[in-house]
Amino acid sequence: MTTRTPDRSQDEDQARAHAALLRDAVVGRVSRRDLVKRGAALGLGASAIAGMLLNYGAAKTAAQGTSPLAGQTFDMKILGIEGWPPSQLGVDLATELFAPFAQQTLGYTVNFSFEGAPFDQLFQRAATSLQSQSNEYNIIISDSQWIGALAARNWILPLNPIIEQNPELSIEFEPTARAGYQVYPDGSDQLWGFPQEGDTIALFVRQDLFSQQAERDAFQAANGFALPQTFEEWEQIDIDQYAQICAFFTRPDQNLFGMSTQWSKVYDYITCYLYPFMFSTGGEVWDPATGQVEGILNTETNAAAMEKNKSFLQYAPSGATNHGIPELVDVFTSGSIATCLQWSALGPQMMNQQAGAEPGTVADPARPVTPDGVLIVPPPGFRQADGTLRRTYTLGGQPWVINAYNTPEQTQVAIDFMKFWYLPETQAEFAARGGNPCTIEALAAPGFEEQQPHFRAYKYMIQNERSRDFWHSPSYAEMLLAQQEAFSAYVTDVVTDPMQALTYAACTQQQILFDSEESEIEPSDACADATL
Repeated sequence: MTTRTPDRSQDEDQARAHAALLRDAVVGRVSRRDLVKRGAALGLGASAIAGMLLNYGAAKTAAQGTSPLAGQTFDMKILGIEGWPPSQLGVDLATELFAPFAQQTLGYTVNFSFEGAPFDQLFQRAATSLQSQSNEYNIIISDSQWIGALAARNWILPLNPIIEQNPELSIEFEPTARAGYQVYPDGSDQLWGFPQEGDTIALFVRQDLFSQQAERDAFQAANGFALPQTFEEWEQIDIDQYAQICAFFTRPDQNLFGMSTQWSKVYDYITCYLYPFMFSTGGEVWDPATGQVEGILNTETNAAAMEKNKSFLQYAPSGATNHGIPELVDVFTSGSIATCLQWSALGPQMMNQQAGAEPGTVADPARPVTPDGVLIVPPPGFRQADGTLRRTYTLGGQPWVINAYNTPEQTQVAIDFMKFWYLPETQAEFAARGGNPCTIEALAAPGFEEQQPHFRAYKYMIQNERSRDFWHSPSYAEMLLAQQEAFSAYVTDVVTDPMQALTYAACTQQQILFDSEESEIEPSDACADATL
């Protein structure tokens, strides 16, 4: 197995040269002939150069005319997720590409800064600022479920009028992305966000283990089916077969375990990774039209799903109930688990691949897991009564939203940036650096699935209703807190009956929605005895 160790200075020089070429192409400062020459000298592939040529001059054409902001200088702050690569990538492209574009074609100067907060603190950071009608954060990278809370309080701008006035922003997104990152109320045509980073759950596999012939032979003999080796073979794996695979690789005496996933009580971790067991077996969690939770969340179907999810703890290392996003990166790249259910956006980190570098470049040579030894595939399916496989997993990802308290000038800069962000060449650069685009055009681009190791699994899971979001309720934070408490209580054996945990969550959430006047349905009398 061959791996590449990082030459950071060379990689950084390459990235700067690539960004400079893209800037020159975007603003029309380089001829087509020179674009081809410089691209070839940088080692860019034919598809990358063709993409630049195909859209050459499009940005300049879109910006023809004098901007009313010409001659002015603006400072714009983006609030995003601390330590989350896609959030940082958004501000990097704003600074490296949009700022020179704005100066060259729109005639104004814009300086971007970034402030981050952890997932579990970001909403409060935004809310504290927005409820004082501050324009401190001009653009916010919001988690998708916050759309309702931000929109209902009129803290962010509705996008329908903006799109009507700027038809360039009438963009065709994957339907799952549109529903998850743009729409509130659910099922309506009211839009509030632009997809920044798409995200879906993927299965990360230690292919260096799975490909060993001795392991393959032993597994076949013990289980009666072959250890999957390819993306296509993993498409056919159901949750029970996956359990057999996890059991096979659970070897505590070797400090090796079959799997781990997010069971942590922090933020939405356990919720996002328990929901697929419900959604994929026919369970629901509420009725967004009426706000009914009780009787929908606490069902036998969902109780069985909780039991199935919890059963996988037997294949996980000690402390797995505390595993969240960063813990999974650590435990997988340390070589302690054979497979891991994790967000596809963490592809480079899960592979121990240097972010922004050539695919296959090792980030930390001290860690045993390397990019060449990891396969990224769809998570297991759930066998239905008719024998078919169903995958309905939780949607991750974040939209951009625009602060409603911006000055008119700041709003215009934000709109200009959104137009730039969705230009085909900008989306291509976002993808080249590992971001997950959501436009149908970007996902259909030739070679997209091969561009990054996680792209094929990401694309597979964001299409054909294989992923879905959950509540876009203004009471999202309160509902989540109650649910995380209940779900965590079950997996940590505070309560041993899944129906007890489900009923507590359902009754608490029903009361929250009734008290906030989002639902006319009161909790039933049975809820009086609902406890953990």
